[in-house]
Amino acid sequence: MPNQTTTRERILEASLKLFNEKSYAGTPVSEIAAAAGIATGNLTYHFGTKRELAEALEKQTRRRRRESHSNFETGAIANDYVEVLRSSMIMSWENRFLLRDHAQFREGKQARLPDRDLVEDVEILEDFLKRMRKEDMLRKDLQVDLNILARSLFVLTRYWMDHLREIDGLEQVSWEDQERGLKHHLAVLSPCLTASARKDFDSALVCLAGGQALGGVDDKDEP
Repeated sequence: MPNQTTTRERILEASLKLFNEKSYAGTPVSEIAAAAGIATGNLTYHFGTKRELAEALEKQTRRRRRESHSNFETGAIANDYVEVLRSSMIMSWENRFLLRDHAQFREGKQARLPDRDLVEDVEILEDFLKRMRKEDMLRKDLQVDLNILARSLFVLTRYWMDHLREIDGLEQVSWEDQERGLKHHLAVLSPCLTASARKDFDSALVCLAGGQALGGVDDKDEP
């Protein structure tokens, strides 16, 4: 059983790397097997189809997202918020094929259903905004629809990593790239915050930059 677990993990790692680099549709099973150092028949023993591979990676990512988000529910709001944002950006980059290619491995009615992970991300942002309102961090002179604001903030963060890949042409993402994304996000949120809340977020960003608690994102080995 330990060997099966190790083989399964190697298959998933190879699949994720190739799907990210070449797309789901552009990656044959034989290439995944070669990258994992096994025969194609061994791969299909663990995963009957390529779709099963994509679904296993999706399930793995969903579990990691929930574990990550559960770590940021009781601390200072500003610190939790920027940590969750950065965690989401990292997860999006490391599993970018899931967002880019999902229509390729979801069929029929399933492909047209709302993505529950993305819906959950919007809900997490809205919950944060509700916490901010409860803690008087949002300006009272503004009539802010929290659902609309949460969706606007989500769109910015959701597509930031796509922007880095498709517009800036990056194959690796540094902390500086992540920090730029956080600053774009906070530029939209900041006008809704009180002066003291803006200071909290400025401090949280400085703290995150100093500690870089979640580590960098590196898509390829350094030369």
